[in-house]
Amino acid sequence: MSSATGLPNPYAVELSPPDISAYAGGSDGIPYIWTFDSGNAGPHVAITAIVHGNEPCGALALDWLFKRETRPRKGKLSFAFINVAAYHAFDPNVPDASRWIDEDFNRLWAPGRLDDPDRPVTSEVQRAWEIRPWLDTVDVLLDIHSMQHKTVPLTIAGLCPKGGALARDVGYPSLVINDKGHAEGMRMRDYAGFSDPTSARNAMLVECGQHWEAAAEGIAIETAIRFLRATQVVAHDFAQDWMDTRALPEALQYFQVSQAVTIQTDDFRFAQNWTGLETLPKGTLIAFDGATEIRAPHPETVLIMPSRRLWRGKTAVRLAEPITPE
Repeated sequence: MSSATGLPNPYAVELSPPDISAYAGGSDGIPYIWTFDSGNAGPHVAITAIVHGNEPCGALALDWLFKRETRPRKGKLSFAFINVAAYHAFDPNVPDASRWIDEDFNRLWAPGRLDDPDRPVTSEVQRAWEIRPWLDTVDVLLDIHSMQHKTVPLTIAGLCPKGGALARDVGYPSLVINDKGHAEGMRMRDYAGFSDPTSARNAMLVECGQHWEAAAEGIAIETAIRFLRATQVVAHDFAQDWMDTRALPEALQYFQVSQAVTIQTDDFRFAQNWTGLETLPKGTLIAFDGATEIRAPHPETVLIMPSRRLWRGKTAVRLAEPITPE
């Protein structure tokens, strides 16, 4: 069945989004955001989910953490459900239709964009205004996402060395992608101090596999556990009973994105049915954008998250190469 965006859905919907209505009140006046204060000195650590409404794995992970009554031993800990309106619009019969209500929430965070008096006031802008005062207090962020195609999970670490260091400390998933984001707009994980090399604030974004595959739930929970341990807001053996059921993580591999291919025409098409992480030799034809050929620029060019939303202005795919971190 096709979604409201006109995209067919080739994947089974194996996850059931949890009922999050119990979390609507929030702890400090912002709906669906809960902050717990240990009373001890330490950072404000946060985990966010459902920045996109059709990505239920993050909501499942936060629901799991709530039900374990997870609390910080130092600093503050927040759990935040972000684009709740889009999440509530999710329909398993048309699962790609509720990524957003009016626009992509994860492209709104460039300096000045939310304060532009001439931009439309969309559902996503209203929610961004609502959460921004809280987000400005967060020191370390994990933003949980998932992907269009069924492929192995990965971490988006940004461009700063501190992002790679956080990914290393968390140690999961095993693929770490360094990139600067999208021409369309800045992601929340790159907002303000998160992408400032002179700031102590830090963030990582995890892509937990395909949006609706059953495995994405466990990947989201494991990443959240390892993140909370790495930031030391919980004990080093937090949730060890659950972690004992998981396989040991593989060694980290790092990839540097050299180009995010932004679609320039209304006639973009891939040369093959890429699904992600294909490694291509230099010169391999990847796609056509109108009459322009997109070819692999590196001796080992790795395709990162090729999109099914091939619309002008969107990122079609990111082109990366393997690197050895410093």
